[in-house]
Amino acid sequence: MKDFFARNKGFIAVIIGTLILILGGVFLFSKGGSPGISGNKVSSSLLVPSNAIETSGFANGSYMPASSSATATLVEFGDYECPACAVYSPLVKQLLTDFAGKIGFVFRNYPLPQHANALISSYAVEAAGLQGKYWQMHDKIYETQNDWVNLSDPKDIFIGYAKDLGLNVDQFISDLSSSGIKDKVQNDLSDVNAIGINETPTFYLNGKKITLTENYNELKSLVQSAVTNNQSQ
Repeated sequence: MKDFFARNKGFIAVIIGTLILILGGVFLFSKGGSPGISGNKVSSSLLVPSNAIETSGFANGSYMPASSSATATLVEFGDYECPACAVYSPLVKQLLTDFAGKIGFVFRNYPLPQHANALISSYAVEAAGLQGKYWQMHDKIYETQNDWVNLSDPKDIFIGYAKDLGLNVDQFISDLSSSGIKDKVQNDLSDVNAIGINETPTFYLNGKKITLTENYNELKSLVQSAVTNNQSQ
């Protein structure tokens, strides 16, 4: 028996690691309770990067769809390889539709170290953003997560997405490995560490952390309260 464990310790480590990730995902979705906002308010300088751009929507691609009339800001720290993040992505998109012009949204990269393709998927979205297609690539990568998540190198599939989105493919390939893109993602990670975030997705509404729920109406109610309270101040 001892020899069996010695010969197969690598395989056993992989199984244990997989179980930990699965249980972590179950914990995220089952930590239960009603949604709410808790904790101390986090400085906006840590939540919203200085290069966030305001636009009126998704069409032109940006880091922060918003408007001058927005009275609430939702910030997500997410990982494109994270299954839970993929589940929340359409919920966030629906929030931005339901509160168009009333809420701003900022997505921050938090590629988890245990996810082999988390970094390159973040780079792909940021590279698309340099050509005005940030949100289109953001959505595409989440929607097709199962197509690339287990690939040893998903670069070619991301290049295919860039071509489908009408990007300059040569520029996209160059940007994908550029120091500017890597620095952008590293800056997000630095803020993750400064805040003390340890799971994805993590959301902040007007600077305070949201207790997650899969119920869209409960999330919508939280945002509605934030929008209404700020409008009355």
